[in-house]
Amino acid sequence: MAEGDNKSANLLAQETVLLEEQLQGWGEVILAGDLVVRWEKPWFPGALIGVTTVLFMLVYYLDPSVLTGLSCTVMLLCLADYLVPTLAPRIFGSNKWTTEQQQRFHEICGNLVKTQRRMLGWWRRLFTLKEEKPKAYFALVISSLLAMAFIGQQHGVITKYTAMAKREINKLLKQKEKKTE
Repeated sequence: MAEGDNKSANLLAQETVLLEEQLQGWGEVILAGDLVVRWEKPWFPGALIGVTTVLFMLVYYLDPSVLTGLSCTVMLLCLADYLVPTLAPRIFGSNKWTTEQQQRFHEICGNLVKTQRRMLGWWRRLFTLKEEKPKAYFALVISSLLAMAFIGQQHGVITKYTAMAKREINKLLKQKEKKTE
């Protein structure tokens, strides 16, 4: 059993090193993103909420079709893939790469590899369930999709109450305008 664990650890280490090599140009950006996700500074949560809100408001305002949204997303990803490795060293200064940063980058890559393995494991288990117990697979998939559809449908309720709140706010603003005149 120890030999199997050793092979698994070696394979994990090899995959981690390979991922580190592939993401080397993104190292500074990944470390900066890690600081934000771990909320290292007290203003990071506010900035994260602000950026998320701006992105969602932009999508809401532009109201792109699915095809347009998908193509713009892929275009932005391609631009980032091209520009980030080129501009990141100039912005962050790659000559400041410390041993501590390299260790954190190694940990992040290791966690990404472990997450990828878990996801593939769940995917394989799902298809094994499909082959071995198709009725259980069918029940699981249908109930999961029904739950997601129910949650998605609740958005209509949120929209309804948001519209009611907007109407009330507009009424209050009109009353305030009448008082000031």
